[in-house]
Amino acid sequence: MAVRVLDVHAHITPASALRAMQSGDNWFGVSAPTLYNQHRYNPRTFWTPEQRIADMQSLGVDVHVLSTNANMYSYDLDPDQTMAMHRECNEYVAQLTEEYPERFAGLAHLPMQDVGAAIEELTRSVEQLGLKGAMIGDHVNGRTFDDPYFNPLWATAERLGAMFLIHQGGGTVVSHRLDRYHLPNTIGNLADRAVTFASFVFGGVMDRYPNLRICLCHGGGYACYGIGRMDRGGQVRPEARANIDQPPSAYLSRFYYDCLTHSEEGLRMLIDMVGIEQIVFGTDWPFDMCADWPVSWLLGMETLSRHEKESILFANLERLLNI
Repeated sequence: MAVRVLDVHAHITPASALRAMQSGDNWFGVSAPTLYNQHRYNPRTFWTPEQRIADMQSLGVDVHVLSTNANMYSYDLDPDQTMAMHRECNEYVAQLTEEYPERFAGLAHLPMQDVGAAIEELTRSVEQLGLKGAMIGDHVNGRTFDDPYFNPLWATAERLGAMFLIHQGGGTVVSHRLDRYHLPNTIGNLADRAVTFASFVFGGVMDRYPNLRICLCHGGGYACYGIGRMDRGGQVRPEARANIDQPPSAYLSRFYYDCLTHSEEGLRMLIDMVGIEQIVFGTDWPFDMCADWPVSWLLGMETLSRHEKESILFANLERLLNI
């Protein structure tokens, strides 16, 4: 099967941050040792764009939709400091999309602790830099996305046609109780994504902004598996129905999901529950939890039809991001 493969979930480190690590300098207030510790387990984060493209070639991936590493969200810093950092990140990503237009598209970082600044940077990133939207965390210093504070951002994203890729950053709902066995990543990320889904749905955000485009990394976490319990909560508890008239399961197909379930059975369940049109290809390149041979993994699945494989590998993301 000859197909074009587009990866929505691929990270990159700005060249200026790499230079700061090498010279021992601070980078927008972040120390060189801190930067190094965030990257030392993933040597591919130090690769040049040419090395990345060579690796993409070996994996059978044609396009990376680049997002700066989540450890650079910096929502806890002064907004002006974060804005300066994110402008640097976004301009670097945009530069790569201009230099390698057949290989890269891009998503912005936004200073989400200041919604006005986030709106400003999203608008600049889409209208001036040509980026496709933004990657954001599951919460902003504990504030979830049902908070009315974020409503102007969702309205702006609708107007711009921008997509939000939701990807964890920093502590998870698990890490405060158990920081062993890599569980904050293997379990915590998935739990956080379920909370994010619930925040958008139960908070009425998806009803207020019907054209809002949200893609949930890692297959949406536990959202699909736990949707029956969310529906039951809506049946028996009035607070669960405060902002919505439909069961939460009615909103599953309003979101997009990357295919990174690490399980054929999990991906099959996801497709069956949300519809094939909502699944896009994502790998988490270049981190250790990425899929090793993702295209081969997907193409080898016996439970997926040719149409389903093509939809995931390229067709859905072409339509979603106009790539």
